[in-house]
Amino acid sequence: MKQNNSANEFILLGLTQDPRRQKVVIAIIFIFYVGTAVGNLLIIFTIKCSRTLGSPMYFFLFYLSLADSCFSTTTAPRLIIDALSLKKSISYNECLTQIFALHLFGAMEIFVLILMAVDRYVAICKPLRYPTIMRQQVCAILIILSWIGSFIHSITQIVLVLRLTFCGPNLIDHYCCDLQPLLKLACMDTYMINLLFVSNSGALCTTGFVMLMISYIIILHSLRNHSAEARRKALSTCTSHIIVVVLFFGPCIFIYTRPPTTLPIDKMVAVFYTIGTPFLNPLIYTLRNAEVKNAMRKLWNIKRISEIKMN
Repeated sequence: MKQNNSANEFILLGLTQDPRRQKVVIAIIFIFYVGTAVGNLLIIFTIKCSRTLGSPMYFFLFYLSLADSCFSTTTAPRLIIDALSLKKSISYNECLTQIFALHLFGAMEIFVLILMAVDRYVAICKPLRYPTIMRQQVCAILIILSWIGSFIHSITQIVLVLRLTFCGPNLIDHYCCDLQPLLKLACMDTYMINLLFVSNSGALCTTGFVMLMISYIIILHSLRNHSAEARRKALSTCTSHIIVVVLFFGPCIFIYTRPPTTLPIDKMVAVFYTIGTPFLNPLIYTLRNAEVKNAMRKLWNIKRISEIKMN
């Protein structure tokens, strides 16, 4: 991609410059990334192969796990490689690619979480109309629209980056490329671009969070008219979703809704947002979900039986 400046590459300073701490960082990030990949791929495989997990909720959970896997992959491998390298450089085009992927899968996660809240709202508040409203074709269209919305959001980030002019230092005080760290390196007035950035990413995070919290408040309020067993099951599901929403949107809002200022905890908050949350999601959705655990056990037993027969 063409840029009207002299920036051909950037140097990522990473999480720390201390060699001993870098070893600890590599170990922790590696464990988290492997756990994220294994956990989310296990959920994807279970939902894809299990006949009992065919409801819209698990259809959306499939895409949430897919988005989580891709989201962490945009940052974790690069962070590990840079921690092992002497020169932590990233080319201009690679930087743009990372920004695009980061926002594509991050936005997709937001949209899927909203769809999951809509699904729970219809299932709990309008149970008789649920099969009609949340039929398979509707769910597929909603996922396609989510991908389109995520793509538009990511392209907007790239358009904003292409408007920046770089002519000085190329040191990014971060472990990945994002628009906000790049704004600090630009040798131009970035007030309007930052305003557009906050209006885009910040508004997406804040609006998504508010919509989700309102929907879950309505859902929880409507449970008073249900039986004790129905309340217990709905509360278990909604609690898992609310935990994921808070863990994901808290750091997201902190990073994307403020002026381009640097705080000491920025990078740690970003690590939790890009690597920590995707690691926790599989644990939350499996440990608190009896149907997913039962489906995993059935698939495991089927696999063991088939192996015994082959032997």
